[in-house]
Amino acid sequence: MTDHPDPLPLLTTLRRDGFAFVSGQTMRDMLAPQTLTDWPAFAASWGDLAPDTYLAARGRQRRRRHAVFCAEAGGEVHREPDQPHFQSLRYNPLQGDIQRWFGPIRLAIADGTSLRRILDFCRGLFDALAPGTRRWHIEAHQFRIEARAGEPGEPTPEGVHRDGVDYVLVLLIARENIESGITTIHAGDGSLLGSFVLTRPLDAALVDDGRVSHGVTPVTPFDPDKPAYRDVLVVTFKAAVPGS
Repeated sequence: MTDHPDPLPLLTTLRRDGFAFVSGQTMRDMLAPQTLTDWPAFAASWGDLAPDTYLAARGRQRRRRHAVFCAEAGGEVHREPDQPHFQSLRYNPLQGDIQRWFGPIRLAIADGTSLRRILDFCRGLFDALAPGTRRWHIEAHQFRIEARAGEPGEPTPEGVHRDGVDYVLVLLIARENIESGITTIHAGDGSLLGSFVLTRPLDAALVDDGRVSHGVTPVTPFDPDKPAYRDVLVVTFKAAVPGS
């Protein structure tokens, strides 16, 4: 017996549309709040992210940490040794074909109950969407997008894009003193399929990256004299190449 809500409606939506918005309350129920025992420390860890030096070189403000995991279908998620994040120019025209090294997600956060439960939830969901996948390559990214007076924060500085993976989870951790940040979903021809704003903790966007592209509009501060930021966890799943 489990007290987790049935994920079938979410699976149905993802199969039909290629994307889904999940409210924070629904996401919390599916994760089961009793499993998120370190959530306060998990959320607070976004205050300890390192500057994204690659993006700062282009005059943009972002902080992040990164970790790589793997999992067999139906199996446990294991952390891999630290390694660079890589996207081809096809998927990231701004920073493609670069091996980008970021500060690693802290061990206590990577091994904590909140991140592990989120990764396990994703593995189960994506196993169901891609039952032929035997092994997953998983990347987790902690992002803080900062906004200042006259300097909007850019959650997706590369614009509307695909990540070059199979599935993506974007999970809101916190919004502080910002407006906008509209998530948009697009078909292959660029037409708009849907839009929504992640506003409350655990609001989530799930994307079938092979079918749709996505982007987020810039964020600006309500009060330019106060800190303004958008904290998200991005998790990507890609079928691992045999032998990798």
